[in-house]
Amino acid sequence: MKGYHATQRDDMEDREPDGPLEIAMVGDLTEHEADLFEKLLGVEPGGECIVYFDSLGGSAYAAVALAATIRLRGLRATGVVVGECTSAALWPFAACTRRLVTPLSVLLFHPMKWQSEENVALAEAAEWARHFSTLETDMDRFLAELFGAPLERIRDWSHPGRYVSGTELAEAGLAELVDLKMLKLLRTAKK
Repeated sequence: MKGYHATQRDDMEDREPDGPLEIAMVGDLTEHEADLFEKLLGVEPGGECIVYFDSLGGSAYAAVALAATIRLRGLRATGVVVGECTSAALWPFAACTRRLVTPLSVLLFHPMKWQSEENVALAEAAEWARHFSTLETDMDRFLAELFGAPLERIRDWSHPGRYVSGTELAEAGLAELVDLKMLKLLRTAKK
C-alpha cells in the first residue's frame, strides 16, 4: 500500500508515492509470507519503509526469514504496533531500526510451541526434539540481539509467557511510545 496525492483512483498509477512504502504484517505471517517477502523486496536495499503490525505470529522460520531480510537488505524500517504483535511477529518488529508502540499495543512473548505431523517415526521425533531445544535457545538469543536487550529480559518475558504492553516495552527502552495522533508524522511529503 503506497500513499498518493491523487484524489481519484485512475490518477494513482501516474503519481509518485508521497512517502516511504507502507507494509502491513497482519494475521498469520506464515499464510502471507510470500506476499510479505515481495513487499520487502520492493523496497530498495537501504531504503525506507513503514511496517504496521497486527499479527498473531506464525512459523518461527517465517519470523527468522522476515527479520533477516529486513536486516540483510539494510532496510530503514519503522515498525509500528497498531494492534498486537504476538509470537513470531516479534522478530520482524525487533528487526526494524525504529520501533513505535501505542499505549494500547500488546506484545506476547512466549516459548516456542511444538507441532508435529501425524505418524512421525521415533527417530524423526527424537531429532526434532533435539533441534527444537536448540532452536528455542537460538531464537531467544536472536530476539534479544535484534531488540538490543539483555537476554535475561527476553527470557523473563518469554518463559512461561507474558503479555507486554506498549507502555512497558517503551519503559524498557525497546520502542518509542506514541499517541495515535502522532502516527500521522510518519508520513512526510516528498519535496
